[in-house]
Amino acid sequence: MTLEEFSAGEQKTERMDKVGDALEEVLSKALSQRTITVGVYEAAKLLNVDPDNVVLCLLAADEDDDRDVALQIHFTLIQAFCCENDINILRVSNPGRLAELLLLEPDASPAASEGAAQPPDLHCVLVTNMSKHVRGCQQRKRSLIHIHPNGRIPP
Repeated sequence: MTLEEFSAGEQKTERMDKVGDALEEVLSKALSQRTITVGVYEAAKLLNVDPDNVVLCLLAADEDDDRDVALQIHFTLIQAFCCENDINILRVSNPGRLAELLLLEPDASPAASEGAAQPPDLHCVLVTNMSKHVRGCQQRKRSLIHIHPNGRIPP
């Protein structure tokens, strides 16, 4: 290994660490704002209803999932839809770590996942931007001009 190859490897690792840190921050804020959708089916429903409000799509798969043809077809369709609608996509290779970030147990028992019959499906996670919707409403509200009966426009 040359010095240049070693240096390039270090830079790549640093970049990946920064991306990981940024993703942790985004997921933490999205959790506190309750703007996360978990699961392939739930994600597909949200993408069908409100794609303009989705800002990030996480597709998580480990080595075993890479051999799951049905899951790969779902991923391909979701990726195509996200690309068509300008939604950012990140591939996550460690679903267990994603479960930790989402405050879920990676191998949760049925009782541990809020009464659900199965552990949560972490293969697809969507983050929506609720503040964007609120900001848009505020901007529309400001753009309305109210005219008083005396003909003046209020400041």
